[in-house]
Amino acid sequence: MTKMINQLFGSSPLLAKLVTLMFLILILYPITGAFLWFWGALSYRFLKTNKRDTEWVALPPEKQPFVTIMIPAHNEEIMIESTLKFLLEEINYTNYEILVMNDGSTDDTAKIIKRLQEDYPRLRTINILKNKGKAHAFNIGMFFAKGEYVLSNDADTIPEPDALMKYMNFFIHDQDMNTAAVTANMDVSNRSTLLGKSQTVEFSSIVGVIKRSQSAVNDSMYAYSGANTMYRKNSLIDVGGFRQDRATEDISIAWDQQVQGSVPQFAPNIIFHMNVPETIRDLYHQRKRWAQGGTEVWLTNFTKFLFHPIKYRFQISMFIDSTLSILWSFFFLISTLLFILLIVYYLVTGQIQEALTTIWLSFIMVSFEMVAGFMQLLTALLMDKNGVKMRYLPFAPLYMLVYWMVNPVTVVMTLIPAIKTIMGSGSGSWVSPKRKSLHK
Repeated sequence: MTKMINQLFGSSPLLAKLVTLMFLILILYPITGAFLWFWGALSYRFLKTNKRDTEWVALPPEKQPFVTIMIPAHNEEIMIESTLKFLLEEINYTNYEILVMNDGSTDDTAKIIKRLQEDYPRLRTINILKNKGKAHAFNIGMFFAKGEYVLSNDADTIPEPDALMKYMNFFIHDQDMNTAAVTANMDVSNRSTLLGKSQTVEFSSIVGVIKRSQSAVNDSMYAYSGANTMYRKNSLIDVGGFRQDRATEDISIAWDQQVQGSVPQFAPNIIFHMNVPETIRDLYHQRKRWAQGGTEVWLTNFTKFLFHPIKYRFQISMFIDSTLSILWSFFFLISTLLFILLIVYYLVTGQIQEALTTIWLSFIMVSFEMVAGFMQLLTALLMDKNGVKMRYLPFAPLYMLVYWMVNPVTVVMTLIPAIKTIMGSGSGSWVSPKRKSLHK
C-alpha cells in the first residue's frame, strides 16, 4: 500500500505522507475504536463520580413530578393493549398519565385504545388522521402532554416497574438542572431466534458499553434510545422539538440538544424490554434507517464543528468518531473489492505465493480486530447486569462477523438518501414492523 501511494504521489512527499496516514487511521480505526470503548467503559465504572447506577430513592406521591408517558402508535393492534395494560397497572409511580398518539392507524389500534379508556382514566389519546411519522406525532403530543417530563415509550416496549421512579432520580438534584434527557438500558424480549440472541449481545451489552464510554468522556451521547427515554419537556421545546424529516428522531434530537449545550445521562440501572427484528430483511431495513439517521446528523452539524471546534469542544469527539465511521465504511467496501480483484489477479497470473501472502496479512489484521472486539464485548457482558448475560457469549462471533459487516454497507447505501433529506426532500412517515406475538 505504501509503495503504491509513493508511486501515485511521488512528486509531493507531504501529500504522500498525509494519504499514508489517512489509510493507516482507517485501517486501525476498528481496533483503536474497540480499545477506546473498552477503556471508556472501565473509566465509567471506576472513575466517573456523578453516575447514579445503583442509588435511588422512592419519592412519595406528593413529591413526584408529573410525567407523561407518550406512545406514538401506527398500526399496533397486536402490541398496544398488552403494553398499555402493563403501563397502567404495573408501574410503581403515582403521578403520571399515558398519552397515545394514534398516527393514522388503519387497523384496530384506535378501537382498542377507546375501549381501554373506559377503565383507565389516566389514559388519553390523540388521533392524527394522516401518518406523518413518529417525530411529527411526538411534536403534536408534546403540546398536549400535561407532564413537565415526557417519557417516550414505543408500543412494543415494556419498562421495568420502577422505571419512572429511577428516571426521576436523575432530574431532582441541584446538579441535574442542565440534564435534558435520560436514556435507559435496553434488553431484548424476543430471544427465541438466532438473530434475537445475537442482538441481545449487541443491545444489552455493546450499546451499553458505548453509552458508558461516551458518558465517561464528556457526558455526551451519539443517540438516545427512541424506545425509552425520559425528556425534560422544556428542553425539547428549546430545540424546537423533533426534526420531522429525519430518518431517526432519537439520533437527531440527541445531537440537537447537546450542540445547544444540554447534558444527556445514561441510566444502565433502568431496564426496558423491546422486540427486535427476527429476519435478515427486517434487520437490514432497521440498520439502513439508523445509518441514514447517523449520516443526516453528521451532515447537519458538519459546518458547526468544522468552523467552530472550540465552541463545540465538548461534542467534538462525537463528530470525529462519526466522521471516521463514515469514511471507514467507504474504505472498507472499496478495500474489500480491491482485495478480491487483487487475489483474482494473482491467481490468474500464477502468482500463488503473492496471493497467499496477501491473504495471510489480511487474516492477521482481521484477527487483531476480532481480539479487540472480543475484549469490548467481554467487558460489556461482564458489566451489564452484573454478568448475567455471559451465557450469550457463544453468539459473539455471529455479532462480530455479521453485524459489523452490515453497518458499512448500510452507511454507503444511505449516503444519497441522507443528502437528499438535508436538501429538503426527507419524509418522516413510518411503517410499523410486522408483529408476530403478544408480550409474554
